Amino acid sequence: MQKQTAPDYNLEFHPTIGEPEILAPGIKRVVAPNAGPYTFTGTNSYIVGFDDVIIIDPGPEDDDHFATLLSAVVGKKCKGILLTHTHRDHSALAPKLAKALGVPLMFEGAHRASRPLKRFERDPLKQSGHYGLKPDYVVSDGSKIDLGEIGLVVHTTPGHCANHIAIGIEGRPEMFTGDHVMGWSSSLISDPDGSLEAYFTSLEKVCQLPHTLYLPAHGAPIKNGTDYADQLLTHRKQRNDQILTALDDGPQSTLSLLGRVYPDIPLSVKPAALLTLNAHLHYLVNNGAIGVNGWLWTRRYSRAV
Repeated sequence: MQKQTAPDYNLEFHPTIGEPEILAPGIKRVVAPNAGPYTFTGTNSYIVGFDDVIIIDPGPEDDDHFATLLSAVVGKKCKGILLTHTHRDHSALAPKLAKALGVPLMFEGAHRASRPLKRFERDPLKQSGHYGLKPDYVVSDGSKIDLGEIGLVVHTTPGHCANHIAIGIEGRPEMFTGDHVMGWSSSLISDPDGSLEAYFTSLEKVCQLPHTLYLPAHGAPIKNGTDYADQLLTHRKQRNDQILTALDDGPQSTLSLLGRVYPDIPLSVKPAALLTLNAHLHYLVNNGAIGVNGWLWTRRYSRAV
């Protein structure tokens, strides 16, 4: 099996949960109390601006986090709640907070699958998606938000999910990358909620942007963001190569491939690994690199002839 080159993950992040921390002029971070195997230390909520501010990713429904975010914008003019995407660990508190502050809820559009579901197919992440949540103001690629001394620009970055965006600060190195680029782990791509093909395209896109300091929705800031994003891209492409190498030995089931491609992962993250593996398999089938036969537990993948 080909050796996998891992990105330079940073697990040394020990924030004080629930307390606003100044990261840079006009940027505060408050980490929500929702640590877990898929959220690391918790969701990073950001308050951006000086007199005029916006709140990015208010996070989960939690009374203490709600009170902290309200307190952090006292004396400021809050102009809106902006979501990088609509998974509930980012968006669940948003409607309540927007109502309390009397501000619009802003994001790319309704939560949706990245592709049409096939007959009898189910979305494993359906409960995580904040279906039914509607934006008061729709942002799109190139949308700008004026906060006086700070200007924000939206970059669409689908992949982790269909409505994912990153938000750059004009003329500065910082960019809020949501779950698209995180320093502690590569992003979970769960087909059909997410799309590996779109994720590849979005990684290539952010590498071309002028921002180099990434502020993710989970974990510590990433100082060499473009280099790190390129590492993630290489990592995923090597994962495709690992799958192809495994299939050189003949047709295999998904579970057999899981054991070969992810031999040493902890039990707690095996479900995420299985979702990601399925996204890679879907990508390789769509691109004609492999074929698939059978249905459900009888499904077998093989190298394309």
